[in-house]
Amino acid sequence: MPALRLSASTQDLTHAAGLLTDGGLVAFPTETVYGLGADARQDRAVARIFAAKGRPEFNPLIVHCAELDQVKALVHWSEAAQSLADAFWPGPLTLVLPLRPEAGISRLVTAGLDSLAVRMPAAPVAQHLLRIFGGPVAAPSANRSGQISPTRAAHVMADLGDRIEAVVDGGPCAVGLESTILGLTGTPPTLLRPGGVTAEALCDALNTRIALRRETDGINAPGQTRSHYAPRAGVRLNAVEFEPGEARLGFGAVDCDLNLSPAEDLTEAAANLFEFLHRLDATGAPVIAISPIPHLGLGVAINDRLSRAAAER
Repeated sequence: MPALRLSASTQDLTHAAGLLTDGGLVAFPTETVYGLGADARQDRAVARIFAAKGRPEFNPLIVHCAELDQVKALVHWSEAAQSLADAFWPGPLTLVLPLRPEAGISRLVTAGLDSLAVRMPAAPVAQHLLRIFGGPVAAPSANRSGQISPTRAAHVMADLGDRIEAVVDGGPCAVGLESTILGLTGTPPTLLRPGGVTAEALCDALNTRIALRRETDGINAPGQTRSHYAPRAGVRLNAVEFEPGEARLGFGAVDCDLNLSPAEDLTEAAANLFEFLHRLDATGAPVIAISPIPHLGLGVAINDRLSRAAAER
């Protein structure tokens, strides 16, 4: 049975919250990408996330909350966490903090770790749904594992429409890249995944340096597998010239099929990235060739996604 396509009305969001309460899977828009939500306290519901995505192993999931008090009931809060929440929440920042033993979160969400990834999304539709539901929602990106993340309801319907109960259509996602993940379980804070909040902004907010995760470290947050965010087509990075038959994804003043940002605006490029990869993949081209992206600011997060999309599968 195909998933229900719900609107952002209060009536439809109330129906979506009821599906979550009953152990169902509901995709919904955040400012980053569409998330595949389940009640984070129900083992069976969380297990269904992994089954629907075809996720090859039990990696940690991010828990979304509407209220700061809800977050504090789940993790051991800190001064650093408060400083970051004051600066960036609600918004595209996930914090990894020590899990409270009494939190009641399914162990599948944490992959057996003693820490929990938490965030408060800024998108009004996500906020409204979370407030109606009134509890923690585990929500990785609403796509099959390793493939292009969804930034529109149509992406979710095409990929997971026969595997979940509902999709809340809230329009395109404003940021278009998954949240930054910052680990606060040790010293110094560690950037576990680049995203919509830059490392420079985090350093400024904390007035301290940020450590970088090494690729050889164990998986302790979403989006760290080597091959991820991948289209069906092959991906060729840093293309300054295009070969015949390639789909061409440009940046700046280049002749291409689609351009992430002719004006070289990294915010615009981030918002367009996954949607344009979806469009070019749908052409059936064997390879998507992508122009160089500056490795600074949001370009760090864009290049992280592209390097994983291009990795050997």
